[in-house]
Amino acid sequence: MNFIDSDQIRKHINKAASQQTPFFFTINYEMYEGLFIENPLNQSEILFDFNGATNKPMETVTYQQAELTVHPISEEQYQSKFELVQRGLKSGAIDVINLTVRTPISTNINCREIFSRSQSPYRVYVPGRFVSFSPERFVKIEDDMISSNPMKGTIDASIKNAEQAILNDAKEIAEHSATAQLVGEELSSVAINVAIKRFRYIDRIESHNRTLLAASSEIQGELPTDYMSQLGNILFSLLPAASVTGSPKAKAQEYIRVSEGQPRGYYCGVAGYFDGRALDTAVLIRFIEIDNGNIYYRSGGGVTRDSICEKEYQEVLNKIYLPIV
Repeated sequence: MNFIDSDQIRKHINKAASQQTPFFFTINYEMYEGLFIENPLNQSEILFDFNGATNKPMETVTYQQAELTVHPISEEQYQSKFELVQRGLKSGAIDVINLTVRTPISTNINCREIFSRSQSPYRVYVPGRFVSFSPERFVKIEDDMISSNPMKGTIDASIKNAEQAILNDAKEIAEHSATAQLVGEELSSVAINVAIKRFRYIDRIESHNRTLLAASSEIQGELPTDYMSQLGNILFSLLPAASVTGSPKAKAQEYIRVSEGQPRGYYCGVAGYFDGRALDTAVLIRFIEIDNGNIYYRSGGGVTRDSICEKEYQEVLNKIYLPIV
């Protein structure tokens, strides 16, 4: 694996897209490092599956039942982080923020098998670094159009009237609205006629032990005719993703650095596949980090001034799952 700096990746994307050369890329949240692979279907070191576009090898394996053991931080530890970002929210410095934690886990299957067995639209496995099985698109660029599908708000489907509960929850509406507005503003910096096509529709996410419901929106705009030669510039002007930062983005990032106390790395970064014509990208959430032989699950959620600590802590835990059924 040849990790390179973000500016090299941006330039490689511009060149490859202008020549209609397929590629796969990933970049970390802090935007200093990533991977760029031309004709990625011809290699099998970095595995990916983006809505069926995949280099996943055919394997005949008898799988055992997946087990997952979680060793979460205490609610008191989470509360200290929560209270820090609440100071920013209540002062008006930020409107919404994505607060995440790193949770030690153990499982009876390895990360390559997790990649192979996961049921998710966007899957990436980088040996020795991470596996991600993300349900969330960052942006899709095709036929002069750019669209984004921010996902904000998750609830356990087993809760009574779960869909109505999340769609009618004032805190969830405020969080999602702020994120959708920020995404729309950012798309307007690279596109015209930006509009929300669908607002707060429900996605179902199946896991090994529960079903989750998540609220998403679709925001779309028209790109300039020469967008292919600027594809890297367009992408990088939108990073990091608004759904995993907050609003205003720069100030939210400051609070994230202080409250989380450690780099996110590739968690909340972005990966994408370009087939020579269209680009589809994902936010690297639902994420297992590999670190010196140990594995950690990264999860989080949006926090507003109306958030309740206990509920936000439970959402962080609800998002620790394997999408294997």
